[in-house]
Amino acid sequence: RDDDDINDVASMAGVNLNEESARIMATNSDLVGTQMQSCKDEPFLAAIPLHKRILETAKKLGITDVPAEVVTFISHATQNRLRTVIEKVTVITQHRMESYKDDEWYEQATDVRAQLKFFEQLERLEKQRKDEQEREILLKAAKSRSRQEDPEQARLKQKAKEMQQQELAQMRQRDANLTALAAIGPRKKRKLDTPGLLSIGGEGLGVSGGSQAGLGTASPRQYPRQKITRVNLRDFIFYMEQEREMSHSLLLYRALLK
Repeated sequence: RDDDDINDVASMAGVNLNEESARIMATNSDLVGTQMQSCKDEPFLAAIPLHKRILETAKKLGITDVPAEVVTFISHATQNRLRTVIEKVTVITQHRMESYKDDEWYEQATDVRAQLKFFEQLERLEKQRKDEQEREILLKAAKSRSRQEDPEQARLKQKAKEMQQQELAQMRQRDANLTALAAIGPRKKRKLDTPGLLSIGGEGLGVSGGSQAGLGTASPRQYPRQKITRVNLRDFIFYMEQEREMSHSLLLYRALLK
């Protein structure tokens, strides 16, 4: 019934299905009956070393002969497995490197780096407060003029004297650095930082606007940089943890111990 409906619709449109089928067959007649031949089968691994390795493993199981077709099949299986592993690890690496800071659909909930900076600032302020308290104690000990001084008081005075000498040395070093910077003057731009620089073969050739007006301004050619995906050991460990046959393997434990 469905075929009748199609024929009715085609006939209403003025199309004869038998003629169209014959026309298609006549158009593609050169493809009908042709023999398709695949390309040469090239193994992924070296056949001779792989065959020897397979024979060593097969002899332990009582197998004495391994045909060449088995070696080729194992080579292709290794290639397919390696391709699958690389594709999955590449996806894991891309997810790890992906940033969601500028995505409008994501909102940052916590900022660990800012929290660490805050704790570092607290520790710095606490250390500064303790240093100020110790400095006040040392200054009070240095100003005291008691005739009978105990060893602890003498030690505090000596420490206060050393602290004052150290602060004086730091002030002198700071003044010397400022004087040296003032004598040097402002930092001059290097030739590589100046505009209109053309780099050819690692050598810089500056093009000025006055003497080289006829040559125009040289602009460095921009080459598209290829994006490189760097896979590390942590990505492989994550991949092995997700795979059922490798989640409890010896290879995973060895990778975790590195």
